[in-house]
Amino acid sequence: MSTDLKTHSLAEHQHGPDCGHVAIRHADHVDYLHDGHLHAAHEDHYDDHGDVPVAHAISEHEHGAECGHEAIWHVDHMDYLHDGHRHAVHEDHYDIHDDLD
Repeated sequence: MSTDLKTHSLAEHQHGPDCGHVAIRHADHVDYLHDGHLHAAHEDHYDDHGDVPVAHAISEHEHGAECGHEAIWHVDHMDYLHDGHRHAVHEDHYDIHDDLD
């Protein structure tokens, strides 16, 4: 079992509905998007689940009203259901926000 898991203390920042970070349902818990990483509460700290993966370059497929993918409002932006994930525009690519399993 790996011991390379990064953590952040609750004293550094407490995630919650009004913390300003995007909340993402993940299996049986909520992760928070913080500085390009996913943080998950675990006992007295947050586990750092690593970088948010990049899904596709916008040049591969541009989501929008006529793209054929279902649009879902997410906090302050629109996500699109695509290949079992929610894609969100971020600069020149789409971030994967969540598996839909």
